[in-house]
Amino acid sequence: MATETDSTGQPALTTGQTSLVVSILSAGTFFGALAAGPTGDFFGRRRGLVVSCIVFILGVVLQTAATAIGLFVAGRLIAGFGVGLVSALVPLYQSESAPKWVRGTIVGTYQLCINVGLVIAAAINKGTAYRSDSGSYRIPVAVQIFFGLLLAGGMIFLPETPRYLAQVNKIEEAKASLSFLHGLPVDHSVVQEELREIVTNLEIERAKGGGYLACWQPPFLKRQATGCALQALQQLSGINFIIYYGTKFFNTIGIADAYTTTIIINVVALVSTVPGLYLVETIGRRKLLLAGAAGMALMQLIVAVIGVTISSDAANKAVVSMICIYIFFFEFSWGPCAWVVTGEIFPLHIRAKALSMTTASNWFWNFVLGFVTPYMVDSGPGNAGLGFKVFFVWTAFCLIAVVFVAGFIYETKGLSLEQVDELFLKCNRAYKSPDFRKNEQLLVPSGSAEPPAKSTMPSLTEIV
Repeated sequence: MATETDSTGQPALTTGQTSLVVSILSAGTFFGALAAGPTGDFFGRRRGLVVSCIVFILGVVLQTAATAIGLFVAGRLIAGFGVGLVSALVPLYQSESAPKWVRGTIVGTYQLCINVGLVIAAAINKGTAYRSDSGSYRIPVAVQIFFGLLLAGGMIFLPETPRYLAQVNKIEEAKASLSFLHGLPVDHSVVQEELREIVTNLEIERAKGGGYLACWQPPFLKRQATGCALQALQQLSGINFIIYYGTKFFNTIGIADAYTTTIIINVVALVSTVPGLYLVETIGRRKLLLAGAAGMALMQLIVAVIGVTISSDAANKAVVSMICIYIFFFEFSWGPCAWVVTGEIFPLHIRAKALSMTTASNWFWNFVLGFVTPYMVDSGPGNAGLGFKVFFVWTAFCLIAVVFVAGFIYETKGLSLEQVDELFLKCNRAYKSPDFRKNEQLLVPSGSAEPPAKSTMPSLTEIV
């Protein structure tokens, strides 16, 4: 597929080809995420996910069949479109389906599953890296078909979200969906009260209207801008430099087995996600994001300083250790929590459209960084040759993230999606939000449903 060979005589990609192949997927995901809003509203959340998987599988098939970069890039663009649809619809489905007392944990499992996939991908890459035939790229690519089929097949056994069913006036089906998701009888007070709350708020929201333009107008402008900025900063933290270019970077600095190092880092990422699933519903969204951003900034700064001042095997090992700690801070905080926050801050009548745009923001910056990073890091004509200095860039964005969270992220732990909407309408400062529910009884409407008895609530172990 490449026009050059490396020192071992194996096919190699130029900086430009690497940039194109890596970033084109994110270009597809950007447009897919934007299309997720109308897709989720037209097909529904559940069927929309099945359609998304079909698009993704088509793109993977084209990549697997490719013998030249042109078809491979086209396949990645189509697969990326499917990934963009899925990346917006999955947290949308989760946030609209999960009970409020475990919603953060449920949506957080989105990041956990991403990390499971990264570990599997890293292991397959290591197993096929030294093949001399086309299986070196066809096998890792083709394996994705299985997971697309798994997601599409799994959705067949799940109900449509009750909030979407209420939106299309299928009230009895919405009641049945709530019953299934809560594990309670249809006539249970929790089911009846939550349905009443959904329908009441939906009627109020419909009177306001809600297209894409409405998402960028008061009273939703602040929420839309916050969601887009949050997803942008998740990418600008530098995480995808490690995910996309980690193996190449470790090779460059002289790590003996870069593929094994990448597997270790992905395992660290997977394990680190688990405490975040607990912390998001205990210490809350704001504290989790603040701690994560501060920790990431410190680790990135240490890596940058070591990289530009010391050159030795010991220094390289220290760099890998600091990157692992950075991964820990990201994965228990910004990895899952960015999706949790964006999935719950919008009212129902604009949620699909608003969430599609916040997800598109994530993929836009994913594309930008995937495209420019090789030029930033690599040496040679036309490249910046930053090398380790690129970690100073990530440090700066992590510090910006600290300030952003402090000023703009509302604490939504323990609130229903309808109460979250009321919180944004009545609390004008994010830093006041942790105490707002305690001080404002209006956030707990008379007769509102409280969580069922503790014995009926799922445990963290059951959720994971």
